Amino acid sequence: MKIDTKKLNISKKQLVAIAAIAVTGVVLGTAILSNKTSKTAEDDGHGHGSHVEAKAHSDGEHHGKTSGDGHDHDKGHADGEHHEGPSKGPHGGKLFKEGDFGLEALLAEDGGEPRLRIWLFSKDKPLPNNAAKVSATITRLTGETQTLNFAPDKDSLVSREVVPEPHAFEISIVAQTATESFMFVLNQEEGKVELSDAQIKAASIGIDTAGPARIKSVLQLPGEIRLNEDRTSHIVPRIAGVVESVQVSLGQAVRRGQVLAVIASPAASELRSELQIAQKRLTLAKTTYEREKRLWEQKISAEQDYLQAKQALHEAEVAVANAQQKLSALGLTSGSSGGLNRFELRAPFDGLVIEKHLSLGEAVKEDAVVFTVSDLGQVWAEINVPAKDLPLVRVGEKVTIKATAFDASATGTITFVGSLIGEQTRMAKARVVLSNPEGVWRPGLFVSAEVTASEAEVPVTVASDAIQTLGDKPVVFVKVNGGFIAQPVQLGRSDGKRVEVVQGLKPGAPYAAAGSFVLKSELGKASAEHTH
Repeated sequence: MKIDTKKLNISKKQLVAIAAIAVTGVVLGTAILSNKTSKTAEDDGHGHGSHVEAKAHSDGEHHGKTSGDGHDHDKGHADGEHHEGPSKGPHGGKLFKEGDFGLEALLAEDGGEPRLRIWLFSKDKPLPNNAAKVSATITRLTGETQTLNFAPDKDSLVSREVVPEPHAFEISIVAQTATESFMFVLNQEEGKVELSDAQIKAASIGIDTAGPARIKSVLQLPGEIRLNEDRTSHIVPRIAGVVESVQVSLGQAVRRGQVLAVIASPAASELRSELQIAQKRLTLAKTTYEREKRLWEQKISAEQDYLQAKQALHEAEVAVANAQQKLSALGLTSGSSGGLNRFELRAPFDGLVIEKHLSLGEAVKEDAVVFTVSDLGQVWAEINVPAKDLPLVRVGEKVTIKATAFDASATGTITFVGSLIGEQTRMAKARVVLSNPEGVWRPGLFVSAEVTASEAEVPVTVASDAIQTLGDKPVVFVKVNGGFIAQPVQLGRSDGKRVEVVQGLKPGAPYAAAGSFVLKSELGKASAEHTH
């Protein structure tokens, strides 16, 4: 825009004044803007809401002086001028600085036990261990706290207390020098799986609470079903002969006294004949004795004749008794409808014919086993007991027998525990009597025996599905804010459903019961991603 000085009728002096005022205005405006910009920069160093670093952590959360001066010492310099965030130190730990003072913190395993080590610095140069008194407090995600005290160890300070896993916690480290006090916070979330409540529900992870339960310690022992030898008979003819008939077949159920087979034997004929002859002689001896006794009483015959007749009678009675005993010992009767040479093999009790070793017309010997009859209504479970478990297996103890080939179980009582240990197996035999009315327990069937070794009420237990293994160590995933942490535990007794936790878990602690394998998988993925 061009100004017409003639029309305005302005003097030269007036124009100079106007120009001076314009220049002054520009200068003052520039100064005001510059002052505002400077003020804004100053507020950005210490003003409300402008501390960019505080978006990640507040000044007091990660480090700062604990003198209570409200950060007045910060005035006049920017945040990065007086302290820095934790970086990696020369010993591999996290390095914290506050002005000239600094320390390095490292959670290291010394002799297999994790402890916290501290190195002290001033102006990046090592300080002696007595330059500051150091203490620390661990606050875990579960709310538990632990105080650490330190002792000198070579060029560092090491905690007297062990820092147990899981290493998911916040450690507040306080260092007190001769003039100042400093606090640094070390955060670590090792072994944590972050999941929201919606994700937990979607993954079907069940939450349960650790608590007391009655635990039965069960001993699993291998075994096999055997015939009840007290109810098994191996039938032999006891005299040689030829089979005339066989009246039962293999696998047939028989009743006590039932005829199994008929055998013809010359020996049977001789024994029966001997009995009959002895009986006839006995009849004659009785008649002679009675006549001689009557004649002697009438004084007709001599007393010697009477005594001889009496002796003959006694001998005849002995002969008859002897012949009867021979027949009885061989299972023969005094007579047979089919002839003197025929004898019958009969079942000694109710049972099943499980073996048959003769056929029609076959010649059999007196000691040949021709039938085996067993009462399968009651069988034995023969258990193999290792030497170390013998004190837990006692006569009279109740035992649960389970079939390995199919779903079947029964309860029996230990009736016998062997006194000898096998030279090859190094095991002893134990016997359980099982009732078998349905014939389910067949001889030769492999079984397992569950013996209750002990039973006790324990204070802390978890569901057996909750136990997972990380690095050959059992863990339980404990519920914390924002997810779960893998808590190493020491386990005790188990009954298959509940497991005793001896160490590592407190009563009432919430944990992942069903679906805990999902958390193990997620933790493995997180570790793989972190490694790569």
